[in-house]
Amino acid sequence: MKIAVLQFPGSNCDQDAFHAFADALGLPAEIVWHKTTSLGGADLVVVPGGFSFGDYLRCGAIARFSPVMEALREHAANGGRVLGICNGFQILCEAGLLPGALVRNRTLEFRCLTSNLVVEDAGPDWNPQTVGQRLRLPIAHGEGNYRIDDKGLAKLKANQQILFRYADAEGNPTPQGNPNGSVDNIAGIRNEAGNVFGMMPHPERAVERIHPSLDGLAVLRALTTPAAAGASS
Repeated sequence: MKIAVLQFPGSNCDQDAFHAFADALGLPAEIVWHKTTSLGGADLVVVPGGFSFGDYLRCGAIARFSPVMEALREHAANGGRVLGICNGFQILCEAGLLPGALVRNRTLEFRCLTSNLVVEDAGPDWNPQTVGQRLRLPIAHGEGNYRIDDKGLAKLKANQQILFRYADAEGNPTPQGNPNGSVDNIAGIRNEAGNVFGMMPHPERAVERIHPSLDGLAVLRALTTPAAAGASS
């Protein structure tokens, strides 16, 4: 599987994502500048974290207009896999590739900590070995409060589109375990087709023993294993 990691002005997690896929997982990966109009035949496109275009207007609001986004939309429409992490999740929501929006944290503070998560059932596209698994992944965001209306939330649940929920130390999605106020403790979702994924926690920062955990490897492998990749709609 070939990985393309997008890079925008202000991206600061692109090199981390590249390292996670290229070095920790040993997969062919390359950095793709935002003005590029081709993804170079990538199987999985990663939209990394950071502060694209300085987060002016809204997080991800300017990046959605970058030339590479047209290629990304075409890639997704053809069933190609896309992973948006933190600012990448915000960009995918702004671009309409994922439902909902990310707004200011409930505390109105930037939250930088290791969060407890529980993996939800997201259908056959999501590696079933991770369902119900408890993970610990870093977060670092000021606008990670996921919002969606009641109708949209009901649709996410009905279609099993919720990937992760924030949880307490026992793995329960409680208010105490929610670091940003996200509705229903949502930390990550997928699109209805099952090939576009977005999450606020950073799996690429949990792939080495110097990191808070190695749980990011399970997340990235779930997106890159042949069985998972072959199941995309």
